[in-house]
Amino acid sequence: MSIAKHYQTEETLPENVYKKLLAARTFRAGSLSLRQLKFATVDLELHTKYTPGGTETIYDVDQRVSIKTQVISPLPEDRFLCSFSHIFAGGYAAGYYSYKWAEVLSADAFSAFEDAGLDDIKAVKETGQRFRNTILALGGGKAPLQVFVEFRGREPSPEPLLRHSGLLAASA
Repeated sequence: MSIAKHYQTEETLPENVYKKLLAARTFRAGSLSLRQLKFATVDLELHTKYTPGGTETIYDVDQRVSIKTQVISPLPEDRFLCSFSHIFAGGYAAGYYSYKWAEVLSADAFSAFEDAGLDDIKAVKETGQRFRNTILALGGGKAPLQVFVEFRGREPSPEPLLRHSGLLAASA
């Protein structure tokens, strides 16, 4: 609320508009997450398990994955794969999952600041320095998981992403 002010009058954002914005922030988060999981799973399946000329077509793989990851299954004639360029172009082969994994890492890293207390300037600075000394400074010099563990003191968890997305209740 401290940054949401009218540019001329400096009137703050009305409370009802603020609440609508908060509610809209996580609208459809579950279905959007499932969509990303479907894309990643199809990509991995096609690059690791699919056998050309085998018993399943690429469209069968897509349908099988969709049954597990979509609220509404696609039509049998769906040919989404024809436009899913990530699986063959741009160096993403079997790497689409990295989008969701990057979200997990980002949310978990930010949760370190939340754990420190976002209103505690000293704790935020200390956490920021630890982030700088590990994630930023070590970068590609060490295995990414090792760098993350040095920063967080544990392996990455999807819990902060689920919480930030509104898919997991915030702890009291």
